[in-house]
Amino acid sequence: MMPTSVLSGLQAGTLLIAIGPGGAGKSTFAAKAAECGMAVVCLDTLRQEVSGDAGDQAATPAAVERQNVLLASHLSAGTSIYLDSTNVEPHVRAALVKRARAHGRPIVALRFLPTLDTCRARNAARPANRRVPDDVLAWQHALTHEATVQALVAEGFSAAHDATG
Repeated sequence: MMPTSVLSGLQAGTLLIAIGPGGAGKSTFAAKAAECGMAVVCLDTLRQEVSGDAGDQAATPAAVERQNVLLASHLSAGTSIYLDSTNVEPHVRAALVKRARAHGRPIVALRFLPTLDTCRARNAARPANRRVPDDVLAWQHALTHEATVQALVAEGFSAAHDATG
């Protein structure tokens, strides 16, 4: 499914979360989500805000705190949100499902599935501070493929789609 076709079918107030390795196209898709009126919450942007460096992994806990405040605000207001971060780990997704459900909001997963070689090439083109180590990129890629549509629905997502376009 083309990722943009997912946007047209979302209920108002949906939390749409990206799932995918670095270099998969999640942030590129964020512009499309914003064009459709969704609020975009990006973990890299929040790292930049809290530390001055979007690639500063040590800033992740503070950025996640800020992300959670923003999510709570948007979920309470009924705003449709696109969460731009890897979200490859099941415990991270479980917390997001719980958060959306606590606000009575649908939560939809959008898996980004380019080849590992494509992710590596895109990663290599990033500024040095934003490059993901190759072993981490391979791990993220593997976890994304383990999170099948069926597994994501079993985790509690309202729906899950693969971004193939």
